[in-house]
Amino acid sequence: MSSLTVTGLTKAFGATPVLRGVDLHVPTGTLTALLGPSGCGKTTLLRLVAGFDDPDSGTVAVGDRVVAGGPGRGVPARRRGIGFVPQEGGLFPHLTVAGNIGFGLPRHERRDGGRIRSLLEIVGLDAALAARSPHQLSGGQQQRVALARALAPAPSLVLLDEPFSSLDAALREETRAAVATALDATGATAVLVTHDQAEALSMADQVAVLREGRLVQLTDPQTLYRSPQDLDVATFVGEAVVLTADLRAGTAHCALGPVPVDGAPADGPARVLLRPEQLRLSAPGPVPGELLALVGAVDFYGHDARVGLTLPDGTAVTARLDGADLPAAGAQVAVTVRGSALAFPTSVGTGQPTSVPA
Repeated sequence: MSSLTVTGLTKAFGATPVLRGVDLHVPTGTLTALLGPSGCGKTTLLRLVAGFDDPDSGTVAVGDRVVAGGPGRGVPARRRGIGFVPQEGGLFPHLTVAGNIGFGLPRHERRDGGRIRSLLEIVGLDAALAARSPHQLSGGQQQRVALARALAPAPSLVLLDEPFSSLDAALREETRAAVATALDATGATAVLVTHDQAEALSMADQVAVLREGRLVQLTDPQTLYRSPQDLDVATFVGEAVVLTADLRAGTAHCALGPVPVDGAPADGPARVLLRPEQLRLSAPGPVPGELLALVGAVDFYGHDARVGLTLPDGTAVTARLDGADLPAAGAQVAVTVRGSALAFPTSVGTGQPTSVPA
């Protein structure tokens, strides 16, 4: 397996720019998730790496080998040593499972069948499925076969283009886990395109967030969630409580009362970010100055729940709680904040963030 290095990559279709100078490095043996809203350039970036399209400028290197944007013509897709798993699997309907997996293998390996059996085991499928046709498999099984086919020739890099988007929730979770295990077992270097935040955060070693054709943040999942580059990234990678605040001496004074902030932002107007799980609810008590809120909708998910709250000044916020003990809609609860907030100072009179948190 090899690393992937993208430098200054640009691409436009007609007068519409799609990628605007993207720099990205994927270390050997790691999984990077490309995350962003529809139209941000994720799939275009993947296609340029795969060799299905040519960049307008910039380079793509797999290991030390420049495959696009270098001197002369780019390396054709079939010679890049890259495995590709499309959104719908893309299996050949006229071939069996074994035929699909062995499609890119030398003839003697196809006849022997050992490599095919090994790959079926790696992706968590029974060897008895080898003789079946794709239409006899579930959607999750088809995606695992597509991954096995991509891994069969031991590619330098594996690209996955939203491979779980067409699966139902339970099957998506199961298939996602199987794919992650298979990639780890083979030591594959991989790039996953997704618009699913949970998928990116749970699977990837690093997450690249794209917005309007630009790479706005590249970091590990925990840092991305806890220290987003800006409010747009913050609200995209998870639920957020964003409040107007006045910063004074490291404390944000906002609708939730005084809340400590990370870093050392300058005093003045700001918007502060909390995650819903930082809000703690309890029964009202004779506590001077406690903050009371009215419970609105309670959305129960089994393991946890989302609780809508209206604060005394009319501000609506959301808390994320354990599903075991929940308040009833219409009840009054006391609200406290666990931990600190991220502060994004704003220009006076505009309410727009002017910098990222320290």
